[in-house]
Amino acid sequence: MDNSELSEASQLDFVKRTFIQSADVQTNAADSCATEILSAAKLISDALQRGNKVLLCGNGGSAADCQHMATELLSQIDREIERPGLAAIALTADTTFITAYSNDFEYNGVFERQVNALGTAGDVLIAISTSGESANILKAVEAASNKDISTIGLTGLSGKLKSLVNISVEIPSDNVQFIQEAHIVTEHIICMLVEKYLFGE
Repeated sequence: MDNSELSEASQLDFVKRTFIQSADVQTNAADSCATEILSAAKLISDALQRGNKVLLCGNGGSAADCQHMATELLSQIDREIERPGLAAIALTADTTFITAYSNDFEYNGVFERQVNALGTAGDVLIAISTSGESANILKAVEAASNKDISTIGLTGLSGKLKSLVNISVEIPSDNVQFIQEAHIVTEHIICMLVEKYLFGE
């Protein structure tokens, strides 16, 4: 059945139902992920306070999340809090390196290579994967662990990522879109908490 065969009422019902389903996932995440989100924000705050940095990696929509989250940390999220920029690097942003390395070697190593080159002990790697199975994300986490870099995973219910990271924020869903939407809320909360921990009253 194509769109022209759907009644306006059924289309409206689809829109409303999708909003409600996404909100339900986020409500459930508020209950199941709150402790891990607090732990992630404290881990990041402690690292930044020591003079370390945050590295972020992900694919597709999660790559965009990395750049969004790095921007919130480097720039500012709460306009009421005056602060300096916080050291955060989205490993997804350097398209020249990513395309060159993928072309000359293989895509699975693009984040691992950057973690090994840019990461230092005491840093934090935020690895975002809705499936928890992205090979390049898993390799980056392994590289981080070998360098004494703490790891935070943002994922869903499935996949290997959650068992490899120090802190795992697992959105209680197997729907990619709903997981991504809850990740954005999670990322904003973490950034707001980091600002409050480091610069709030």
